[in-house]
Amino acid sequence: MQGGLGVRHCRFVAADVGGTHARVALVQTDDDRAIEVQAYHKYSCAEFPSLTAILADFVAGQRDGTDRMAIASAGLMLDGRLVNSNLPWDVSLPEMRRELGLRDLHVINDFAAAAHGAGRLAVGDRRLLTPGVDKAAPGPMLVVGPGTGLGAAVCIPTVHGNVVLPTEAGWPAFAPVTPREIEILRWMQHRGRHVAVEHLVSGPGLANLYHAICAIDGVTPRFASPAEVTRGARNEDLQALDAVVSFCNLLGSTIGDLAAITCAGSVHVAGGVMPQLVEFLQYSDFRERLVDKGAMRPVLERVPVWLIENERLGVLGAASWYQQHLEEHPQETTARREWAGNA
Repeated sequence: MQGGLGVRHCRFVAADVGGTHARVALVQTDDDRAIEVQAYHKYSCAEFPSLTAILADFVAGQRDGTDRMAIASAGLMLDGRLVNSNLPWDVSLPEMRRELGLRDLHVINDFAAAAHGAGRLAVGDRRLLTPGVDKAAPGPMLVVGPGTGLGAAVCIPTVHGNVVLPTEAGWPAFAPVTPREIEILRWMQHRGRHVAVEHLVSGPGLANLYHAICAIDGVTPRFASPAEVTRGARNEDLQALDAVVSFCNLLGSTIGDLAAITCAGSVHVAGGVMPQLVEFLQYSDFRERLVDKGAMRPVLERVPVWLIENERLGVLGAASWYQQHLEEHPQETTARREWAGNA
């Protein structure tokens, strides 16, 4: 590495931390802004007592370049702690920095990272979900994904690099469209008055949909987890199939809402539960619900939607953000507004 923070040639740890898995990589950057993944491991969060323990396990197997980290995670920073209801443990950045002996530590929003990483994808890393519409319209790129929660970020390309705006897209109130969805909303409100979009459009949301539909139909639920519901749908269980198709419908509505709000020219759906559900889109009103936004319909009909099929997206995005940050602030570690914080 040469000078300052080693802008051109820098080796560091990039991680993507979700409620279920943590993906950690040792990456190397070069003069051409390329990012080389030199080591990679996928961890089950439930098997470790803390995020620090996961990172310590990864670092133990590396020789150098592990005193700098860029971590993508859902949530917000508050007084040095990561506020995220989907992680299985608390995360304190000052404690992590001290215990791991780090000189540079950044945490960025997971979907801000996904938006940075989308530009690093190869052609074979994505699948078109809008047949016949494959050219980006003018406007920002929207990245959205239902996983443990519902995340989204907006990427605005500029001559100085990408400007990424993270969101808390999962927390606006769910807006039903059909009589069936109104019934689902009423059932969900037994748990609390505010029913957020991610309570239905996420992995846990699929399970919520299934249990709501069983209650409405007067049927005893047979499945508990999203994976079980999906298997039930493949085996033509009526309520499970209804839940999966309803999920696809709601995802279409949600993407359409977000694309209209952000004036997106293209949409990328990132991982989460969608790779397991993509086969059901053809049986749903996903496309119609996406474009059914009144006067915005002709605009949304020109917006392509892609499914990202590269599980390293968050790692690549965290690394891409850190590389851009070093180029813009070669003598600083000051946060930009699209990331959650540093320590």
